[in-house]
Amino acid sequence: MRIGELSRQTGVAVPTIKYYVREGLLPAGRLTSPNQASYDDTHVRRLRLIRGLMDVGGLSVSAVREVLAAVDSPEESVHKVLGAAQEAITPPSTGEPEGLAEARRTVAEFVRRRGWRVDPDHVSAEAMAVALATFRGIGHGSFEEVLDDYAEACERIAAADLAFVGRNAEVDTLVERVVVGTVLGDAVLSAMRRLAHVDRSARRFDEGAGAASGGQGQGQEPGR
Repeated sequence: MRIGELSRQTGVAVPTIKYYVREGLLPAGRLTSPNQASYDDTHVRRLRLIRGLMDVGGLSVSAVREVLAAVDSPEESVHKVLGAAQEAITPPSTGEPEGLAEARRTVAEFVRRRGWRVDPDHVSAEAMAVALATFRGIGHGSFEEVLDDYAEACERIAAADLAFVGRNAEVDTLVERVVVGTVLGDAVLSAMRRLAHVDRSARRFDEGAGAASGGQGQGQEPGR
């Protein structure tokens, strides 16, 4: 197909497609003449992947480039590729709240206690330490009481993620599914968590408030 057809199929403007080619995100088309190039379904798939990483995953062009480099390196183990992808998609922690050193020790001890095979210097360990230090700094250090509950839920989610990838992916798309699932799965998980918050809040607080005020709101569906 010509670049115009590629644009129509994917909804990506022609100048944007050319920009992705210049930036090394999208392979160039096959030249059919000095001024014409031909594209195929692999370009359609790659463009949709790029837009998904940017629009849903919120990644920058440089982060997308790193993720795609991991996707295109099937000689690496899935574990190493997943690690590279996570480093690319995890924003670096820019703040250094008071008590960060102590929070880092807390995270290291937490990881050790859970028996997780994780480098203590992992970018996500640092992000967790910054978050915990911030919680403590604003007087909500008691949040750490739920960390093990969080960990158990996250362990089940991680197991489900990787089981799905292994069950449904062909060998040549296994790495891509792991990487994409890390980015887009985070978006699904974040949205689902908020939906669950609304449901649990309605069940715990809304119905109780209705009963306390003489029955107003009784009989309504949760969340209504």
